[in-house]
Amino acid sequence: MSAARTSKMTEKEKQILCVGLVCLDIINVVDKFPVEDSDTRCLSQRWQRGGNASNTCTVLSMLGASCGFMGSLAPGHVSDFIYDDIRRYGIDVTNVIVHAESSLPASIVISNISNGLRTILHTNRNASEQVAMIQQVEQYNATVPAKHRITTSVEIEKTREELYQLFGHGDVVFVSKDVAGHFGFNSASEAVKGLYNRVKPGAYLICAWAEKGADAMGPDGVFHSDAFPPEKLVDTLGAGDTFIAAILFSLCNGKSIQESLTFGCQIAGRKCGFQGYDGIVQ
Repeated sequence: MSAARTSKMTEKEKQILCVGLVCLDIINVVDKFPVEDSDTRCLSQRWQRGGNASNTCTVLSMLGASCGFMGSLAPGHVSDFIYDDIRRYGIDVTNVIVHAESSLPASIVISNISNGLRTILHTNRNASEQVAMIQQVEQYNATVPAKHRITTSVEIEKTREELYQLFGHGDVVFVSKDVAGHFGFNSASEAVKGLYNRVKPGAYLICAWAEKGADAMGPDGVFHSDAFPPEKLVDTLGAGDTFIAAILFSLCNGKSIQESLTFGCQIAGRKCGFQGYDGIVQ
């Protein structure tokens, strides 16, 4: 979930607050996907700060946005690594909460360098409080003038029933290819048209479909952008988070939904051409 915070700020000072997961990604780069019950040598292995909201913050910061992260950490040397890295990008961590009795979520990532695809094994996700958090934002918005209201976006990435209630709570709603397929849709265009009745009036629904680009639907119609693949597909880990960050950055800077959709596809395509995020801004 992300929110553009405009209260007590000018347009130039507007901050994007990303609320959600931060975790440790242990990334194993291989030249081919391992066979079960085999002993496979990695080409490289590294730690990387991960999590959808955390990754989106990284890209937003690199694009030049003022952004903050709100989420949970646990104490220990892994959290120290996370803190050091998130501060390296100038991300506001005022709203990070440390839970002394918890453990930090972790992902094991297998990154196949031969085709750029990634496989993720993850633990420790929690989505039950998201609607309650958004409702607090909605209650706040009802008490302030329009220019001070917070714009909220949500991502529905996993095929879990509890997440589908989020459709009705975002001004900008991102739905994944996996979720769209779960509902029986075979393209981004089908998905935004078929699922649009689930979003609130005036909202935009956005769906990316890998190499086929992305589509959006809103009160002013349906929009499409082609994909912008790199010359060589190297690493798709975080491509979806990059796509979301680029669209939010563009919208917050007054661009149209069509311009923002195209920019999102361009930046996500660029990210897929290298490992990590540090080459996004060229």
